[in-house]
Amino acid sequence: QLQLVESGGGLAQPGGSLGLSCKASGTLVALSVLGWYRQAPGKQRELVARITSDGHTNYADSVKGRFTISRDTAIHTVYLQMNSLKPEDTAVYYCNGHYVGNTYNYWGLGTQVTVSS
Repeated sequence: QLQLVESGGGLAQPGGSLGLSCKASGTLVALSVLGWYRQAPGKQRELVARITSDGHTNYADSVKGRFTISRDTAIHTVYLQMNSLKPEDTAVYYCNGHYVGNTYNYWGLGTQVTVSS
């Protein structure tokens, strides 16, 4: 079965950095689009960044210039490098993937990111 597994979450100081990874397993077919979502307590899940198989990226306005998404299609892994972290970045970060033209979304279980002094 296809699974997405996140890693790299943890505690960071404001202004610090964290790097997240998400690896897809259980398939030899690369997901067309991979992305990161986050959900803070009391808020809806929101898109943070996404990347296509061609390397095109999109970012939420709140993270532009601070976060960078990348992928290694050969090993079915997507990364999120988070710099200049702010307390408002605190959330559970979820990996997401899907195939173009298919409505089914695959989700990881999430990894906690906490930014606090």
